[in-house]
Amino acid sequence: MPTKTPAKKEDATKKETAKSVAKTERYFYAVGRRKTAVAKIKLYPSKEEKSTLSVNDKMADKYFPIERLWEIAAAPLGLMGDSKFRVVVKVSGSGVSAQAEAVRLGIARALVISDETFKKTFKDMGYLTRDPREVERKKPGLKKARKSPQWAKR
Repeated sequence: MPTKTPAKKEDATKKETAKSVAKTERYFYAVGRRKTAVAKIKLYPSKEEKSTLSVNDKMADKYFPIERLWEIAAAPLGLMGDSKFRVVVKVSGSGVSAQAEAVRLGIARALVISDETFKKTFKDMGYLTRDPREVERKKPGLKKARKSPQWAKR
């Protein structure tokens, strides 16, 4: 039977200490939604050079492979100026496009909780408005929500 190497034990202890630090660290919490996507945002104040964004334990540029989606998700962080944060996101449901928009809404809400002066800027950009559009349900006798079967005369 293979035994655990010391490197794996060190990695495990690093993860445990990181989790314990994260539990005691103060953060701002918000939720963003779009279609069926739900993004739970934890915003930690940071002393690093720039803000960081991780989504489902991956860096945002790895989670959102298309640059446009990554830019949508990180847009509120780019608008806020010199404030630095470490953003941790747990997102689920829907597709990556809706998830990126849910992350954007959640980050904007969390930033407003942290500093009320961001509210007007985010409101003007439309980052604090939840997009209410959802998929319409399929009706009986139809092929899709509104598409009917082809009409045949005979």
